Amino acid sequence: MQVKNPVIKLLVAVAALFPVVAAAQTSSINAFSPYTMYGIGEVNTPGTLQMRSMGGVGVAMRSTGVVNLLNPAAYCAVQPKTFLFNFGLEGQNYYNSQTINNADKSTVYNTFNFHDVAFQLPVAKGLGLGFSLTPYSSVGYRTKYYHEYDPTDPVFGEMGNVQYTYQGEGDVTEVKLGMGWEIFRGFSIGAAFQYYWGSIDRTFVMTPTAITGEGSPVSTTGLSEYAISSVKGQVGFQWSPIMNKRRILTIGATYDFGGDLNPEVTNRIYSADINYSTIKGDTTHMKLTLPRQINAGFFYQTAKWSFGVDYVYQNWSSGNNLSEMTGTTGTGDNKLLYEVAYTNTSTVKAGVEFTPNRYDVRNFMKRLSYRAGFRYGSHNQTFNGDRLSQWAVTAGFGLPVKLWAVSSIDVGVEYGRRGYNVADRLGLVRQQYFKIAVGFTLFAGQENGEYWFMRPKYD
Repeated sequence: MQVKNPVIKLLVAVAALFPVVAAAQTSSINAFSPYTMYGIGEVNTPGTLQMRSMGGVGVAMRSTGVVNLLNPAAYCAVQPKTFLFNFGLEGQNYYNSQTINNADKSTVYNTFNFHDVAFQLPVAKGLGLGFSLTPYSSVGYRTKYYHEYDPTDPVFGEMGNVQYTYQGEGDVTEVKLGMGWEIFRGFSIGAAFQYYWGSIDRTFVMTPTAITGEGSPVSTTGLSEYAISSVKGQVGFQWSPIMNKRRILTIGATYDFGGDLNPEVTNRIYSADINYSTIKGDTTHMKLTLPRQINAGFFYQTAKWSFGVDYVYQNWSSGNNLSEMTGTTGTGDNKLLYEVAYTNTSTVKAGVEFTPNRYDVRNFMKRLSYRAGFRYGSHNQTFNGDRLSQWAVTAGFGLPVKLWAVSSIDVGVEYGRRGYNVADRLGLVRQQYFKIAVGFTLFAGQENGEYWFMRPKYD
């Protein structure tokens, strides 16, 4: 049986992927990294899969077939009487390694979750609406630390080694609703409202071992629960100084106002005795803010080629000026203690897309869109003042579900590294990861014969 309806094709593709998804799933969290132990964790790369396969560029991308999650000014690009919907899934493999006392240790962990649900639709001539639901940041880690027996210690002098186990997981989700307005041909502005909510759980367990005296020391467990709920806003513009049938050059920029997350933190410390007695419990509000952000770039398009470059600046340190002393590595006189603090970040993204001939009726491979990109920047936290560089290379392709249609199934991969510039010198974790993602774009309109918003002339 031949399936002709692109909507049905997408549903069939999703159904076919479900068994693979179920078999590969190991965790529903979106990150697994010791660098998520503080704050809101690892900030996810924004954008639909088409953008992420091009290094994450898109602040100046203006297309009738791509949902733009980066710039609300692009919402008005959607054509009249059409509807654009996007859904993405992403799996990740994390490989963390560290050298401790001249011994190499490593862990491998797999995660799987959705990445985005988004749509754009026209409201009036030159006016478009956009909505998206995406994971903004993720926390996921498990680590252990051993406090060696020290007979001179006034507290632990009668105990053996003490094991500390730290773990945490959680997510912060972003809901974004905005409008874009094309004031005149080639120039548009936009504004968006963003709401953030989520929960993060962090625990530690202290397990001592007695070596003298009577009785057995009792383990102590600490739990911190973060409940996040906050709003912020974003404004942006796009301008196309060159726009004709052969090429389009668009310049775009956005500004995010940032916002105070003000998470409610519930702390509990209890002992693992027969009654699990609570030693201490309180509820406070933690000072934690989202950064003010500037994103600027350009995007150049022809019939076959698209190329873009973005620059992103995030001001993390102004509202997050507190620091924490954390963890130790090594033993004896070689123990190291790190100060962790937020820092401002700069990121450069570049990406390219090539479509040989989207209208070729004989060669299906020429109708595919091939994508590649690169991203370089730094982590938003420092360790004793040292920045952790991070970079990623991306690639992917898009398969049209029908000849001359906009609807597509997209596949993308990403390989990245973090902390290699200072890990060996500071004794920190070297992290590398591999991501694979699948995205579905559904376009309803003239290109695929579906008129969702046109009143029928005949019943």
